[in-house]
Amino acid sequence: MSEAEKTAQASAPFKLWPLIVGVLVMLLMLTLANQWYAQNVAMPRYCEDPVQTLERVRRLLTEKTPAEDDFSSRRPYIVAAKLLFLIPSNSEEDEAAYLLRIRQYLEEQCR
Repeated sequence: MSEAEKTAQASAPFKLWPLIVGVLVMLLMLTLANQWYAQNVAMPRYCEDPVQTLERVRRLLTEKTPAEDDFSSRRPYIVAAKLLFLIPSNSEEDEAAYLLRIRQYLEEQCR
């Protein structure tokens, strides 16, 4: 490689746009995968017994330690806690309104 080619290659500007587009595409893919997982994997768990799920969410919001110390009793609460991430609460929303919104969401999704 000649000196002129080395100089031209060294002075070539870094192309930021392909990197930005690549990151945006990856973020979009992650969002779509998360939505697919929520609808096809997580929601059927909640729809098996929506009343019990709602009760577990209520206990998660109101009690300091809603489950026993062993993992088998905590697992249902861990699954219910994921619902809190699928349906985040609004800052001005009280607990009763939030639980009502979760119940309505479960009714819509579990039809």
